[in-house]
Amino acid sequence: MQERVAVVFDFDDTLGPDSTTGYLKQAGLKEIEAFWKEVGAMMDDGWDPVPAYLNHMIEVSAAGRIAPITRESLTDWGSMLPLFDGVGELFAHLRTVAHDANPRVSIEFYLISSGIGDVLRRTAVACEFADIWASEFHYDEQGRALTPKRIISFTDKTRYLFQIQKGIIGEASRSQPFAVNRRVSPDQVRIPLDQMIFVGDGYTDIPCFSLIKQHGGVPIAVYDHRHTEKWGNAFRFVMDGRVSNLHAANYQPGSDLVNFLSMAVRSLSERIAVAASSYQG
Repeated sequence: MQERVAVVFDFDDTLGPDSTTGYLKQAGLKEIEAFWKEVGAMMDDGWDPVPAYLNHMIEVSAAGRIAPITRESLTDWGSMLPLFDGVGELFAHLRTVAHDANPRVSIEFYLISSGIGDVLRRTAVACEFADIWASEFHYDEQGRALTPKRIISFTDKTRYLFQIQKGIIGEASRSQPFAVNRRVSPDQVRIPLDQMIFVGDGYTDIPCFSLIKQHGGVPIAVYDHRHTEKWGNAFRFVMDGRVSNLHAANYQPGSDLVNFLSMAVRSLSERIAVAASSYQG
């Protein structure tokens, strides 16, 4: 009996404001809207969204529109990256909720993002995650970004849900890209999909929403209340039946989002207790 719950987060506009836009501003880009319009033009020309923005970052750096993109500049920005209110206290709170509901249950947190890994691994809450998967750059010997090394978007994100399910996590798993395809018997599954909660905000999260809901887990959509133009997109996830609920990305104690997350963690923990009792009986 697998007595674990996984809470999986997207990052940008889920736990904090868009990390790439923030980096570009920090690096000196004056025309942020123009950058994203240029990325949009690349998409019109057949580029996928994530490789488009990563490649265009390298292009604007080479053109001198921003400071050179280096691993150091990305990690420096990550250490300064703002988070939404209450995020820093959320993890301890949910651990307490899980323990109170079922002391035998352990709760694990994961991050799956289309953002840049060298940024996200330096955020103030990076230490809370059992693993972080994000897009990556390949660097030259001086630490300058040369080309995208890993792209994570859309159904790419579901790959990492299956890695969580099968326990393919940690640094050692990075050199085993085909391990996710291995067959795992039900009794060897580390965390079943129906014991996962996925929290995201955007179109790249739709495959994860759908997979988690299909298998009996809890998909939750959030939106940044400061960007009203995105509310309609987020509400569409509810209308399409892709998520269980929709909340503003407010993680302060007593908020609707934290209350719903707490109920979801408590419900899964109690369900595991009932299943474990039947299994042992």
